[in-house]
Amino acid sequence: MIPRYSLPEMAALFGDEARFSLWLEIEVLAVEALADLGVVPREHALALREHAPIVDAAFIQKVQEREQVTDHDVAAFVDVVQQEIGFPAGAYLHYGLTSSDVVDTALSLTIVRAAGLLLGAAWDLVGTIARRSREFASTPMIGRTHGMHAEPTTFGAKLALFGLGIARAAGRLARARDALSVGKLSGAVGTYSNLDPTVEREVCRRLGLRAIPATQVIPRDLHAEYLWSCASMGTAVEALATEIRHLQRTEVSEVEEPFSAGQKGSSAMPHKRNPITSERLCGLARLLRGYLQAGLEDVALWHERDISHSSVERVVVPDASMITYYVLRRMNSLIDQLVVHPDQMMANLMTSRGVFFSQSVLLALISGGQSRDEAYRIVQAASRRASLEGISLEDALRSEPDAASLLKEGEDLFDVQRLLRNATRPVETLEAVLRQHLGEGRGDDLGEGWGQCQGVSPEGRSLDG
Repeated sequence: MIPRYSLPEMAALFGDEARFSLWLEIEVLAVEALADLGVVPREHALALREHAPIVDAAFIQKVQEREQVTDHDVAAFVDVVQQEIGFPAGAYLHYGLTSSDVVDTALSLTIVRAAGLLLGAAWDLVGTIARRSREFASTPMIGRTHGMHAEPTTFGAKLALFGLGIARAAGRLARARDALSVGKLSGAVGTYSNLDPTVEREVCRRLGLRAIPATQVIPRDLHAEYLWSCASMGTAVEALATEIRHLQRTEVSEVEEPFSAGQKGSSAMPHKRNPITSERLCGLARLLRGYLQAGLEDVALWHERDISHSSVERVVVPDASMITYYVLRRMNSLIDQLVVHPDQMMANLMTSRGVFFSQSVLLALISGGQSRDEAYRIVQAASRRASLEGISLEDALRSEPDAASLLKEGEDLFDVQRLLRNATRPVETLEAVLRQHLGEGRGDDLGEGWGQCQGVSPEGRSLDG
């Protein structure tokens, strides 16, 4: 991943130092488990642990130089470690193992750690959205469908609904992390031909992983599930970023991204303040969906294994992890500093001249004895007239003989706050979801909405298929 989108804490997980350190730990743990079984002399296992090399720049350089000879990264690694440890202890390194035992188990552990960073960032973002949605829980604005004015909502409700989407994506990520908390040390083609299964169980236990049956490689549908969770998270963020881009358009001007001192929006036009962060996040979400496609292609391998997946994963797993982390952190900063213009929201709402009350009037006419179709035609015609003549829907209806008699003076049909009396539900639900995550409350008081937020039905069935 290019440095522009790499944050150091995530990038470090996929560096050579972290990778070789995990490989070395797995190798040493395997020898220690073999010693417990009496296969390796105990003193050799102790010597291997005591004399294991420090994985630093010099060590990495030696492995890279050796790989120029072996054309095999794990073989080069084993050669260098054995040389550093010396014999006879070093001879037992990689005893009964195949390369994928080490590489796949280490990759699982790396992804688990990466997912931990992602989940922390995701819930930080949910918390920021929850705070700002509460701030604007009662701020009215026009809701839009098909890009057209529909009925009023609040900016807080809008934000909260996006926050619930990100919380659902966090649930998918947590499930993918748990699914990939696995390892295998079962040798070539996975039959434990030269290694007791006890070694696999003990090494995985000490690494905090579960031992699973496998061929020579861990099943790649698990890695595809992780890439799906990254793509899902990116798309959830993209949905919010797309909304911010629309609301920042000159003709709307309801929100705007923070603009720092000294920042320039355009090299040619000094007046420009563009939604560049939101646009960037939308673009990166496309990359994440592309990585998912590559991950799905890795699932079908020849027989017990081939390495067509290897070159793909060296790119897509680190890049997807780093991009998802970047996307979450950048969106968190954006929402935290988002500039909101409630007055402009109200001004835009009022440009509709009250036509968004059309459903309220429709229902009033039906309650007054009109058929639904008759009532619909009356309100439709009045709404069109209000828009063309620049008058309010209320005034347009009062000149309609079939409607005027049913519209009582002082009736609250045209009260925006009446329409928004229940609009805080998304905000309250998001706050409850956040409390549940933080362990401050129970989820069972949230009803069906809690389960849907977490991706399960009220009966506990997955909604993700």
